[in-house]
This record gives sequence, structure tokens and C-alpha cells, in this order.
Amino acid sequence: MAQINIDGDHLIVEMEGWDKLWALKSRLEIPLSNVRGATADPGIAREPKGLRAPGAYLPGVITAGTFHIDGERVFWDVHDPTKAVVIQLADERYTRLIIEVPDPRETVDRVERAIARP
Repeated sequence: MAQINIDGDHLIVEMEGWDKLWALKSRLEIPLSNVRGATADPGIAREPKGLRAPGAYLPGVITAGTFHIDGERVFWDVHDPTKAVVIQLADERYTRLIIEVPDPRETVDRVERAIARP
């Protein structure tokens, strides 16, 4: 699981506990100007993951790290897909962040409000 916060004009994703090891990242910092939107998507786990490089994938247990699919680089940190949030990015290393959060609806609302600010 991860925590998603807004700090000034940046979206901060901080992996918690062992997820730092599985995802091979502890923190991502993205300018809000590069965030295109966020959605809660519990069905995302059924989508193909692509090639893992580097990261961890145990079906039904964890998907974490960097995955390459259809020319895109996607970052995952999900144990429970019912709590997955998908964050669309532009002009970043990753095209999407797929992150498990404690409260997907609240997280999506917070991200959407932050990117709507002038």
C-alpha cells in the first residue's frame, strides 16, 4: 500500500513497509502539471501487466514495481485491487501509476481537486 499526498505543486507517492522492497522504490514525486487525472479502478488487476522490470508479481498477492506494456512504462503497487487508484501522467517516466490506497474515492477526489486548482 502507499500514501498519496499533495505537497504544494507536487503529487507525492510514498510506499509503505515491505512495498518499498517489492516495488524497488520508496517515493515518487510528480509535478501536478503532469498529472492528467485519477480514477478508482478495482478492475485494473485483470488487465495485462506486460513485462516486469524491475519489480514483483505474484498473482493474487502483489503487483509492484515497473512494468512495460505497449510501449508504456507503468508503476504498480497493489495488493488489493478493490483499493486501486489509477493516476494518468504526461511527460513523465511513467504513463500511469496504479497504486493501492486506504480510501480510493477520497484519494481520487483529492488528486482531482489539486489538478483543477489554477
